[in-house]
Amino acid sequence: MGERPEHAEALAADLRRRLGERRRADAASGDPPGGTLEQAVEELVGAEAAILPLERREELAELILRDAVGLGPLEELLADPAVEDVLVNGPHEVYVERRGRVERADVGFGSEQELRDAIERILAPLGRRVDELSPMADARLDDGSRVNVVIPPLAVDAPALSIRRFAGERPSAERLVELGTLTGETREILADAVSGRRSVLISGGTGSGKTTLLNALSAHIARSERVITIEDAAELRLRQPHVVRLETRPPSIEGRGEVTIRDLLRNALRMRPDRIVIGEVRGAEALDLLVALNTGHDGALSTVHANSPEDALRRLETLALMAGVGLPHDAVREQLARGIDLVAHMRRASGGQRVLEAIGEVVAVAGGVGVSELWRRT
Repeated sequence: MGERPEHAEALAADLRRRLGERRRADAASGDPPGGTLEQAVEELVGAEAAILPLERREELAELILRDAVGLGPLEELLADPAVEDVLVNGPHEVYVERRGRVERADVGFGSEQELRDAIERILAPLGRRVDELSPMADARLDDGSRVNVVIPPLAVDAPALSIRRFAGERPSAERLVELGTLTGETREILADAVSGRRSVLISGGTGSGKTTLLNALSAHIARSERVITIEDAAELRLRQPHVVRLETRPPSIEGRGEVTIRDLLRNALRMRPDRIVIGEVRGAEALDLLVALNTGHDGALSTVHANSPEDALRRLETLALMAGVGLPHDAVREQLARGIDLVAHMRRASGGQRVLEAIGEVVAVAGGVGVSELWRRT
């Protein structure tokens, strides 16, 4: 809608307050408001701002609805396909990430209460909330975007809100070559590994493009295979016809009902999968994954946070030991050597571009497991 004068925002806030008072008064009198919220907004704007041109009244109604049922000033940021992350450090401090670069956004909330109201509108449909007893929460928007919330007293200055967006269209491996993320050679190496049912682990830091690469490589899974995907937040968009998508569930307010990646992985093994794709290994499920890979469930794909291919194996080993079943280190390392075939390491370049840094083949070495380098970006 272009630039909005401050008085339009102020008028919208005033009318939104009066709308809320009117609907609460109607409900208290036993006369519930009729019609939809959109109709009520249109009637209010028509009565209180009749002198404004039609275009301005429509803009005013949109502003009222935006802050009444949406995410307020964040709506226009989330409507921008170039925005990858929205980072709110308080009502007047909002940042976005575009093309790998973080920059200050020219939007903000009118007050801390407005920010808290937006947070409440995100969490309420999911049956979750944040308060002093539970000041942190994770959630997911309808489009799959991941949301994290931290409020005082843990967030010292003001509520902090982070939204990690995921584009509706996932780039293919060919598109990643065009973008410079992959080379023609590395695309062929990884495509042959996936189609040949070799297990591939993708490592890298936060925001390095691990999930994007994982999704692109999944296109090389045969269409005849039954694929089970397991994720904390359903981000993957596989193109195969026979896909079952599983998603974890956080505990309720009472602390019950949690379903972890480990729970879903154990259940997936009973669902006759040809392939298992795990969005990210970050806990004791690493042991269950290694066991599965060593008992006939080859060709798995997953990601892990690590600084190099070698670190990825060490981290997977550490996570497997967190299962607490008393396995000796040598046994875990042997399962690593037999279960994981390739490690592809992603990094974010200084200009913000996400690139494949190296590909390594997992090999058994004296006293453990190592990585034999197949390719490295120069």
